Amino acid sequence: MTSIEHQQLKGITVKNLVVTVVSTASIVASVMTTYFQLKGDIYAVKVTQEAQNRVNEVRLKVLEGQVAILQTEVEQLKKQN
Repeated sequence: MTSIEHQQLKGITVKNLVVTVVSTASIVASVMTTYFQLKGDIYAVKVTQEAQNRVNEVRLKVLEGQVAILQTEVEQLKKQN
């Protein structure tokens, strides 16, 4: 260790200051990494959900069409009786 690391500034050594800064930078990097990973995951879920919504809309339209056809067939059967 150099003599500058042993000097004190109002009870705080330079070594403690360096450790504090490096630790803080490490924590900030970890938090930012987690944030961006979560942001990416949320975007992926959003894209998947939008695709699923589109599929559900198509399925609903198909079912509505089938219901309309069945209603027409039921009406025709009622008229025949």
